[in-house]
Amino acid sequence: MSNDMKCPLQVQHLCKYYPAFRLEDVSFRLEPGTITGFIGRNGAGKTTTINSMLSFVRPDSGEISFFGLSGPEHDREIKQEIGFVSAGMSYYARKKLKAITSVVRSFYPEWEEEAYRKRMAAFGLDEEKMPSELSNGMKIKYALALALSHRAKLLILDEPTSGLDPVSREELVEIFLQLKDEGRTIFFSTHITSDLEKCADRILFLQQGRLKADDALDSFTGAWRIAECKGDIPPEMKAVSHGACRIRDGYTVLVRGEDASAFETRPAELEEIMIHLEKEADEA
Repeated sequence: MSNDMKCPLQVQHLCKYYPAFRLEDVSFRLEPGTITGFIGRNGAGKTTTINSMLSFVRPDSGEISFFGLSGPEHDREIKQEIGFVSAGMSYYARKKLKAITSVVRSFYPEWEEEAYRKRMAAFGLDEEKMPSELSNGMKIKYALALALSHRAKLLILDEPTSGLDPVSREELVEIFLQLKDEGRTIFFSTHITSDLEKCADRILFLQQGRLKADDALDSFTGAWRIAECKGDIPPEMKAVSHGACRIRDGYTVLVRGEDASAFETRPAELEEIMIHLEKEADEA
C-alpha cells in the first residue's frame, strides 16, 4: 500500500474565494493514529476548510483525499471511513435516540451493532432518551458513538468541546486519547487551546486564510517565549516582539526562543502564542 493510501487526510493547495474572504493555498496531511489541532481566530477560515474537506462547499481549486481516495466516485467509501462531529450538530429534538440511530444505521452497510452497543454503554447513553433531554456533552458523545459504529478511522471534530463545563471537556479529551490509542486519527478544530495542550500531537495554525504553522505541538510552543515588562515596552524588546498584550501593570510580549536570552522570559502557552501572533497581524 502506498503512503498516500495510508494517509487519512491530505489537503493540497486548497483555495476558496468569497467577496470578503480568501482561503489561500492551504496544504497539510495527517499522520495515522495522531491528533491534530486546528486553531485560528473566528474568520480565519477553519470552517471554510472543513466544509471544503467534507464537500459542503465546492473549493475553487486544490485537491482533497481521504486514505488516498478522492472524487465523487469514491464518496461512499470515504463516508464509511470518516466521522464528523460538531458542537453545532442537531438531531430531531423529540425523537428517541433509537429512532435516530435506526436511520443512521441504514446508511452504513458495515455498521457494527456490537460496537454501537458498547459505546452507548461506555458513554452512559440511554436509547430511550431524546436529544432534548441530553446535555451538550452527552450529545457529542452520542455523535461519537454513531461515528465509531461504522468503523470510522478518521474523526473530524469541529469545536466539540465548545460550551461544555471543564469536567465534561476533560471527559471528552480522555475519550479522544483513548480513540488515539485504538489507532484512530483525529482532526480537532477548537478555540479552547488548553484542550489541545492535553491531547494534540500536531498543530495547524490558520491566520487570515493562510496556514501559518504546521508543526508538532511541543516544537511549535517550544519555539516561543513570553517576556513581561512593567510600564512601556523597552525598545530592545519591541524590536524582537511578535505581538504584545496589555496586562494590569504592563505588557506581555511574545519573542522567539533565540531572541529571549536578553530578557527574563517564561514558556509560552498555546493560547498566548495564538493571541500574540494575532495581535502582531492586526498591527501589521
